[in-house]
Amino acid sequence: MGLSSLGIFHTIIGVAAIVAAVIDFIKYGKINLNTLSGKIYFYGTVVTSLTSLGISKHGGFNPGHVFAIFIIVLVLAAYFLNSKRKNSGRARYFENFWLSFSFFLSLVPTVNETFTRVPLGHPLAKDIKDPVIGNTLLVLLLLFIAGSIFQFRKQKFINKTTGL
Repeated sequence: MGLSSLGIFHTIIGVAAIVAAVIDFIKYGKINLNTLSGKIYFYGTVVTSLTSLGISKHGGFNPGHVFAIFIIVLVLAAYFLNSKRKNSGRARYFENFWLSFSFFLSLVPTVNETFTRVPLGHPLAKDIKDPVIGNTLLVLLLLFIAGSIFQFRKQKFINKTTGL
């Protein structure tokens, strides 16, 4: 597979963050920064995004680095809203969306890297332009959109019932 020590560390932390997010989506319908799994997602995503800045098979600053920086901005902004705007119903909409969007964006390089490496010797995709990658990302985009609508509606109900 040809991963450096940093690449292995990055992958392990990234997988833990993705698993934590999936657990929160199943339990709460959103990434909940007030739970252990939400905290694992937050810290794991920050560490994974930062370590990705030191990894590049294309050399130099590239679109993957822009993704990483944008993901960091999204999770930090969501963290700020979670910790400083606890009683704001409007803040929950942004927090939920930014965390879900950060998760979706994290899956773009994850799918690309995984599909071009696994299974060893006969990867699912030849390169980033392979239709299997495009189709998978399209399905993930549709799930993200549907999930965002679900979160918006759920948060609207919560805000209405709690008076936020």
